[in-house]
Amino acid sequence: MAAPVEKKVTAATVAAYLGSTGLLAILTAVQGDAGLVAPLPDPTEPFVLALVPAAITFVAGWAARHTHRGPTSI
Repeated sequence: MAAPVEKKVTAATVAAYLGSTGLLAILTAVQGDAGLVAPLPDPTEPFVLALVPAAITFVAGWAARHTHRGPTSI
């Protein structure tokens, strides 16, 4: 019998999807605004913008509760 997918995995997956599609699209559109990323050196801008979805995924996975599986036998 397959174990259920943990809530942490589901939350992190949804956050990764939303962060990489929606938020990254917004950040890409705003990237033309020099005020957002002006303090950063040009070569580092894409890497910093890519960290935003990763941070969202980490926080979502960290904040979600574990799925209780009950006692296990070996």
